[in-house]
Amino acid sequence: MAVYEMSPAPGAGVKLARPVELICFALVVAHAVYLATSYRTGIWLLASDGSDMPSDFVNVWAAGRLAFSGHAATAYDWTIHKHIEEHALGRPFPGYFGWHYPPPFLFAAAALSVLPYAQAFALWVFGTFPAYLVAIRAIVGDRIGYLLAAAFPAVLANFLAGQNGFVTAGLIGGGLVLLEEQPVLAGVLIGLLSYKPHLGLLFPLALIAGGYWRAFFTAAITAALMALASWAAFGSDTWHAFFASIGHTSQAFLSQGWADFSKLQTAFGLTRMLGGSEPLAWTSQIVVALAAAGANVVLWRSRADYAIKAAALATGAMLATPYLYMYDLVVLAVPLAFLFRLGRVRGFLPHEPAGVGLACLLVLIFPCVKAPVGFAAVLVTAALIARRAVAVRTPHSMPA
Repeated sequence: MAVYEMSPAPGAGVKLARPVELICFALVVAHAVYLATSYRTGIWLLASDGSDMPSDFVNVWAAGRLAFSGHAATAYDWTIHKHIEEHALGRPFPGYFGWHYPPPFLFAAAALSVLPYAQAFALWVFGTFPAYLVAIRAIVGDRIGYLLAAAFPAVLANFLAGQNGFVTAGLIGGGLVLLEEQPVLAGVLIGLLSYKPHLGLLFPLALIAGGYWRAFFTAAITAALMALASWAAFGSDTWHAFFASIGHTSQAFLSQGWADFSKLQTAFGLTRMLGGSEPLAWTSQIVVALAAAGANVVLWRSRADYAIKAAALATGAMLATPYLYMYDLVVLAVPLAFLFRLGRVRGFLPHEPAGVGLACLLVLIFPCVKAPVGFAAVLVTAALIARRAVAVRTPHSMPA
């Protein structure tokens, strides 16, 4: 079955095959209906009694409130931070949503904390969603990218959690789509990704291997300026508190599994969920990370199609970290968009659309399957990219 067809009307762009279009449209409607229903029934954003619902976003609001009031370093104090989280909701709640981000992210958190919690939550998720949509549309190279982006199943997880997947996907996708033509702007976007450094581990290696020095140095300068600005605004004690908290966070979430190992969409999470020891989990994670790093260095040094390189880097970024949740898998839309673009321009390889569909299905079924199916989706995507890299041996640039 054809995935798409070109419209005969000049400038009309790409039209998805009818079954694919209907599936995408149904997923978008399902996302909207689920959010609306969850809001009305008091399981998302606001409880049935009108009080605010706890979610991942409460850690952003609480950290921002502490930074705004001149006590940024205490965002990394779990006792104080939890107290402010409960203040945000107006009531106690079980568990804890920790603040694990480096100090530059406190700028955004402080700005959001000016608003009441529920309003800040809505502004954050609905305000960052367009950045993700624009990035995927730019990669696909056609306005149909908006529909494909909105239909991607991980979108719902990010909306419900109030997380930063849209920002991360927008920065990674935007940086990669701009890298060849506007390396300085691409470097700025990649540098901004330092707000979530564990997802940027492979970018310096790829940029160096590919010889994208302008982007590399711009990214480094951007990250350094962000760090300096946060040091000036929030003080050196905030940075000391951040570094001191890293070991505590790793111990709680990776060693003790506070957030449930089945929710970690990584080799580490899969190993621990299956009963493997922590050393075995770290060994498996390091092996996967080194394989992803090595493959990307080889690929970015080669004359492979740029779209393949970009897809591989976005996928490798997810494989390299041990700390990845379903809301982070919004980033998976980036390599899938590059694969769609390659298929649109060159034709899909046999069974390639089925592979893309399988990756999306694995993300979709996560709420029903207590397992790292998202990690499986990333592996499926990596296999599709590897197949493309082997199949296409002649040098090409990503088409305009």
